[in-house]
Amino acid sequence: MNKWKSVMLPLVTAAMLVTGCSGGNNNSTPPAATGTSGGDAAATAGAKQEHTFTALLDNNATFPYSKDWPVWGWIKDKTGVTLEVQTPSGKLAEALNLAVASNVLPDLMYMPNRKESNKFGQQGALVDLMEYMDKLPNLTAWMKQYPDEAKAALSADGKMYMFPNQGFGETNRMIWMYRQDVFEKEGIKAPATYEELHTALKTLKTKYPDSYPLSVRYGQIPDEMNMSMTVNYETGEGAYYDFDKKEWRYGPTEESYKEMVGRWKQFYDEGLIPPDFLSLQTKQWQDMVSTGKSFVTVDYISRVDFFNNAMRKENPEFNMQFMAPPAGLPGGKQLNPYFHYMEGGLTVASTSKNIEDIMSYMDFFYSEDGRTLSSWGVEGETYVKEGDAIKFKPEFTDVIEMRKQTGLQTSGTYTWIDFDAHLSLFSEDLKHAYEEAVNYDPANMQPRPAFTEKENEVISITGQAIKKHRDESFAKFVTGSRKLADWDKYVEEMNNLGVDKLLETYKEAYDRVQNIQLGSK
Repeated sequence: MNKWKSVMLPLVTAAMLVTGCSGGNNNSTPPAATGTSGGDAAATAGAKQEHTFTALLDNNATFPYSKDWPVWGWIKDKTGVTLEVQTPSGKLAEALNLAVASNVLPDLMYMPNRKESNKFGQQGALVDLMEYMDKLPNLTAWMKQYPDEAKAALSADGKMYMFPNQGFGETNRMIWMYRQDVFEKEGIKAPATYEELHTALKTLKTKYPDSYPLSVRYGQIPDEMNMSMTVNYETGEGAYYDFDKKEWRYGPTEESYKEMVGRWKQFYDEGLIPPDFLSLQTKQWQDMVSTGKSFVTVDYISRVDFFNNAMRKENPEFNMQFMAPPAGLPGGKQLNPYFHYMEGGLTVASTSKNIEDIMSYMDFFYSEDGRTLSSWGVEGETYVKEGDAIKFKPEFTDVIEMRKQTGLQTSGTYTWIDFDAHLSLFSEDLKHAYEEAVNYDPANMQPRPAFTEKENEVISITGQAIKKHRDESFAKFVTGSRKLADWDKYVEEMNNLGVDKLLETYKEAYDRVQNIQLGSK
């Protein structure tokens, strides 16, 4: 590991040299190959040729990278590959920028999102995976199985700079939750509509006058909150694709959005939500829920265990449970937003001397064998089989501890996982939440088309101006500083800011991706 441990020093040196060059260009000869073959012609028949690749991977404070994790040995046993890993000493984005600017690139780099990988790819720093599909038979088959995830990994010009992911995004589910113990104590039925929710909240407010029965951390994660609210009203928090009408629409100018705003204004006027809900931060929200000042909330699904595990120590009756999302419109659908996808992934440096070998290595992770290894580890060491079922061995009882001990499902060790591995180690409450949540998924995942540089300008300038006016108007309508009677004027203001231009931008980007044939160049 010594060679790559010192890679950040030449990165800094090289970056200093780049700064001194006219125009910021570095035309020096690329560094010598960092991957080394460990195999030879006399290798035993059937033995895997060994390779060493360098990798810049993300790190996580909860389970910090360890070269001693057994996962690295398991991967080598299956692929013959050893990774010489470097993790950033500061922010990943800064390490990536430095590496690309210096042209001293590791073979593999973890990118936090597709926007970054597309940017670096279009600068020529990353390999277009579509050029190597003949070396990626498992990925090719996977793309046919998961076309939405595959298309979401494409750049605006139809190239794929990041290996796509599937499965791990399940951890990003956003759900409604409620204090089931309090509802049962007060004889309140879990609401299925916003009208029933309103009734339940009023009852709780009467019984607990000092409470704000519904609270959300809007000030901390406004985009997620907007999506969670608008999906209940079958509209969007911004530009969204209507699969029934096969067109792009802008949610915040629709009548259903107005209905949603009116309902939240009602909650505000009646003291059913905190007066400062638009700026509520995580700590404030946590305190309200944990001290019995709030009984209904919306957040990431893992919060079920977060609250129950902490609060049952002092209050064994405390029972936070999944709540079916309430339908906002008469006869409407009960839906949660589709957040369960993952933006980050691995990329391959265009300067690597090992590109074809890396493709063969990465293709393993799109095989069933690779998925099982990435998800469960190795039979006999981490899991056992009972018939067709796979179960972690008894010593593994917690997902975080399992990851700390094994390195499974950490940066650089997976692309495609079986989320049942996580699910098997959850509490019964959290398992129940996951099993119920899938029943309230939208029929289709909203498209996430990649934009060209010109289109990104529209999103950044026109889109942000529209979003700013939307957010300011939402706050004014809910708090009453602007009357809902002004709705038509507000819609006119939004349209004048360029809603049509924004929607046309989304349409062009979406149509472009739809015309790309997956699995072929």
